[in-house]
Amino acid sequence: MLKKIVVIGPESTGKSSLCEQLTAHFKTAWVPEYARTFLEAYGPGYTYEDMFRIAEGQTKTEDEMAKRFLKTAEYNRQLFIDTDLYVVKVWSEFVFNRCDNRILSQIADRQYDLYLLCYTDLEWVADSLREYPDFETREKLFHFYKDAMINQSVPWIIIKGNHNERLQLAIDAVDRLG
Repeated sequence: MLKKIVVIGPESTGKSSLCEQLTAHFKTAWVPEYARTFLEAYGPGYTYEDMFRIAEGQTKTEDEMAKRFLKTAEYNRQLFIDTDLYVVKVWSEFVFNRCDNRILSQIADRQYDLYLLCYTDLEWVADSLREYPDFETREKLFHFYKDAMINQSVPWIIIKGNHNERLQLAIDAVDRLG
């Protein structure tokens, strides 16, 4: 059975790098963050309405990748997902103080096997699409993600430390899935 593992957390916490490392380690595939693709195409000036378009793009990309992967991959493999709708929810609530009910409904309908929540202990790396370089804001966002994890039923762990420690924590958590 395909195991879906989502990597979430504030910006510049190593989510994409961790997905790439896990994909190489497990010789599998990963779904890139759609928000980055959207913002690169349309610019960093997003609106509240764009949040739903980003959510749609994320789920569509993920579903297409999972379907394609299931046709070609060995049985009982992992698919790593760089962010999911919890990220869109947290971002929407943080920036716009609200979240579209269609996004919330989709969160309830999506099924995953594990969340890897990346902590803010990596140094922030500047990027034209990143908005919050200060540690206090990143830490505040981390606690929003942690609250989301506490209030849902899928297993999750916090990923922290240097890159090697993070990778090992993630590998161990994925291995425990069976």
